Amino acid sequence: MTNDLPIPLEQVLDLLLDAVCAVDAQGRFVFVSAAAEQVFGYPPEEMLGRKMMDFVFEEDRSRTMDAARQVMAGQPLPHFENRYVHKDGRLVHVMWSARWSEEAGLRIGVARDVTEIRHAERMQNALYQISAASHQAEGLDTLYQRLHRILADLLPASHFTVALYEPETQRVTYPYWQDPERPTPPPQPLEAHLVSTQVIRTGEPIWIPDEDGGSTGANGLQLANVDAQAWLGVPLPMADGVMGALVMHSGSRPLRYSRQDLELLQFVSLQLAAAIEHQRAQAWLEHAARHDPLTGLPNRWMLQDRLEVALRWAHRYEEQVAVVYLDLDGFKQINDRWGHEAGDRLLQEVARRLTGCVREADTVSRVGGDEFVLVLNNIDGREAAERMRKKIHAALEAPCAIGEGREAAIRGSIGLALYPEDGEDRETLIRIGDGAMYAEKRRRG
Repeated sequence: MTNDLPIPLEQVLDLLLDAVCAVDAQGRFVFVSAAAEQVFGYPPEEMLGRKMMDFVFEEDRSRTMDAARQVMAGQPLPHFENRYVHKDGRLVHVMWSARWSEEAGLRIGVARDVTEIRHAERMQNALYQISAASHQAEGLDTLYQRLHRILADLLPASHFTVALYEPETQRVTYPYWQDPERPTPPPQPLEAHLVSTQVIRTGEPIWIPDEDGGSTGANGLQLANVDAQAWLGVPLPMADGVMGALVMHSGSRPLRYSRQDLELLQFVSLQLAAAIEHQRAQAWLEHAARHDPLTGLPNRWMLQDRLEVALRWAHRYEEQVAVVYLDLDGFKQINDRWGHEAGDRLLQEVARRLTGCVREADTVSRVGGDEFVLVLNNIDGREAAERMRKKIHAALEAPCAIGEGREAAIRGSIGLALYPEDGEDRETLIRIGDGAMYAEKRRRG
């Protein structure tokens, strides 16, 4: 029996829902069935004569070339998948079945659009990965990187930014910035006409171009300074507003983002915002456990750690460390006369002045009501410690403003202890410094 068709074979191929393509040895389309327009967005006449690689997504071109060489070497490929750029700019996942005709000198392939299937599969996997990454990441920097890698498996994400608003400075900072075409920008004012700042200001997403070809949420934006054809930006929400934004753009590539891409980025933003809030709460708890809440100085527990580290370093490099023990004179009378609020203002001012006396590598701590302990690293002997004692006395001489136009005169009693001259362990040095402080207090009456 022969194959007798009532219609030409080309018409039969055009009836198929999958696209049938023939590509010559130079990689050019010589035949494309009608279904190609449904898969790639281009009618057959716009594809014929053009190189297949012109339509392949650039990140998939290398492995597509490898696959083409395998087919031309006589190895059929029944299940090869790559991504193409649709005429409207979105990415299309295509499953190919292809083989080589030696007689015709052509690669014959059948292409099926599997975009929706792959998107559903990858979305499900990505949601699990994103949730897991949010709970397992050791820090935010690691989490940013993991989320970026997950997103990059689903959509073009080579240009990806995390922007955070800092209320203290009223600036937008960029703790994670991946853009091969531009360096990380300095902190920006919230009023800047940028995608990140506009998303944070409005709390609304930006989608350029949207599914209708318009610009969702982009009123007033100035994007001419960046050669990008597609943008996505979504807010990082928190209970009382917006903490930042996630922003992606396509760079100079002719791509566009879909509604599914926007929804995925919004899901990522929810996970990341929760992780950031958790990290901030954890950081606050850790800071509170090691710092004095009134002055912000290290507390007794942090002082012990700092002093231990300083002593180990000094032992290793044969340096000297000074422990300076300070107790304010007359502080109780100020509290009794003007109240605890005045006393708190005084302690905060003393903390500020003491911090101004030392180097960044030194430690100023508050260990009790009106007691402060300083650790001076790599100090040049007792004479240098005595100079620091005089410097602290001088810093405390000026009256302190304590509120309601009042000022209070203050002075302190100071004791010194040096490593290794006075002791070689933390407890001994603090005890000797404390004793020297009380000795000075008694001498001064």
